[in-house]
Amino acid sequence: MGRYTGPKEKLSRREGVNLNLKGARSFSDKAGIKRKPFPPGQHGAKRRPRLSNYGLQLREKQKVKRIYGIRERQFKNIYKQADRKSKLSGLDKGLEFLRMLELRLDNLLYLAGLAPSRAAARQYVVHGHVLLDGNKFTIPSREIKEGESVELKIAKLAPAEKFFPVPDWIEVSKNKARVARLPIREEIDEGIRENLIIEYYSR
Repeated sequence: MGRYTGPKEKLSRREGVNLNLKGARSFSDKAGIKRKPFPPGQHGAKRRPRLSNYGLQLREKQKVKRIYGIRERQFKNIYKQADRKSKLSGLDKGLEFLRMLELRLDNLLYLAGLAPSRAAARQYVVHGHVLLDGNKFTIPSREIKEGESVELKIAKLAPAEKFFPVPDWIEVSKNKARVARLPIREEIDEGIRENLIIEYYSR
């Protein structure tokens, strides 16, 4: 199956939260979740059904997949890698999983304010507009290590307006961003319940 090319704001409405998939529009009153705060479809305006434990786990997995713009196979592989790393390091599996998602090259560009959305950040990388430690790099899923820096070659591609503060673990200077340290759990989206995703894949 290829990547999703349908209406992005429908995804936010399906999950019941703003996934910020449309750049500046997601932060305005025109955001789909604000105009139509109910699921898509002809029965969407009816009361949301009560979900089972499996339903809660599935919806959380789908939500996080859609936030980061990752397909199922890739998402599951990231979970397996995080599971292996946590066993070797003795660290929390959920934190390892979230760190691997947060440290993706496309996500780093978005959080640093160098791209209006994660989808735009992926496009910048694939089109060769991004340098990793001074070298051209075209793989948006690359996990950025502590101390590595990324640079947007064309400064005007960066959005003129910032809608959220840059996390403390990222150092930004003009059109450059550097991973100063690894993020801690409190610095990652509090709305993500990683324990539900772990339960889903541990079935």
